[in-house]
Amino acid sequence: MDREERAGSKQDRPKASVEFYWIEEGGRHLAPGANLILYPDYPEVRMSGFLRGCRGAPSELMNQRLDGRVMFFGVTADGRVLGYVVPDGHPLANEVKAVHWQRLGVFLELSALLGRDPRATLLAELKRVHEMGWIAGQRLRGGAIVPYSAPNAGGYTLEAELGVSPNGNAEPDFMGWEVKQFGVSNFTRYTPKSPVTLMTPEPTAGVYRTEGVEAFIRRFGYPDTRGRQGRLNFGGIYRYGGAPHARTKCSVFVEGFDPATGKIADIDGGIYLRRAAGEEAAAAWSIRGMMAHWNRKHAQAVYVPSMCQNPPRQYQYGYPVLMCEQTDFILFLKAFVAGKVYYDPGIKLVEEAGATEIKPRSQFRIKHSHLTELYHSHKIVDVRTA
Repeated sequence: MDREERAGSKQDRPKASVEFYWIEEGGRHLAPGANLILYPDYPEVRMSGFLRGCRGAPSELMNQRLDGRVMFFGVTADGRVLGYVVPDGHPLANEVKAVHWQRLGVFLELSALLGRDPRATLLAELKRVHEMGWIAGQRLRGGAIVPYSAPNAGGYTLEAELGVSPNGNAEPDFMGWEVKQFGVSNFTRYTPKSPVTLMTPEPTAGVYRTEGVEAFIRRFGYPDTRGRQGRLNFGGIYRYGGAPHARTKCSVFVEGFDPATGKIADIDGGIYLRRAAGEEAAAAWSIRGMMAHWNRKHAQAVYVPSMCQNPPRQYQYGYPVLMCEQTDFILFLKAFVAGKVYYDPGIKLVEEAGATEIKPRSQFRIKHSHLTELYHSHKIVDVRTA
């Protein structure tokens, strides 16, 4: 079976247009036929059609298999993609080949041309934060640092020191790097105190989306186990292949991914939370959405150890950090069906004084010892000497 048969027909493969421009000295030229095609069983995305219908396209260079040519890609803040290509021997091609650039997957990252190497800048900032010693719990709000002493202040405090405002988007935290902290008892021979929260995507289907979070928690949640009146919770740990949760009666199912082959069989599948196979989903996350979220946010990630003391709540951040690169969503799905990544929600509904407050939080987590299985490249780096 050849590659084309394994990937399915062109009509079967998801395709999306992309706003792509070729750049030349006289300006830029829109390539109206440019699109991205997803090969979900690899997973791999190919770009095609970037010459079709474009008057200013460098067709002579792109239509021939010329050794040594170099193609540059850039993405603007509003999502447009810019392209520029030069032949072998061009001054730009010579400069690219003369320098050992940092790799980002199959690409060379040329950010250092702008005077700032993202990796070096991140390590310098983490060294600065480490040398600060104990830092009071805080977070950024409206551009200003404000005190914050909740149990989850460790991540917010580190983000505040790095100038990262809390947000719910799927962008990396710092110059293309996702920054995660985890609690430890010391920085030399430590055992992480708790699992790492990988991402917190909201469900994209199921009762949670069609009827709302309140309907979801009233149907599938349970009274607070500490006896707090007027409160319903939806929590617990949900692993693929595990028994239904004792209180919610829900289990997680995966559709569209074949654990035996380790490939995506149906891009329209997803991760489903149900009380029984075939039953209406309480909540669901599409493979398409999860893949986009994961690959965009976790292409490069750094995991930083932290210690906490209180009162008052303070944090100190360590010097050995785990830097992980070159992920793909197949690794995430493999870890999920192996039970290493799991769903660990913290959703609650509180009724008080005639008002209803809902706090949604869907978390996918993993033990620190399994983190490196989600990336093709990883390294422990001492920020004091990097």
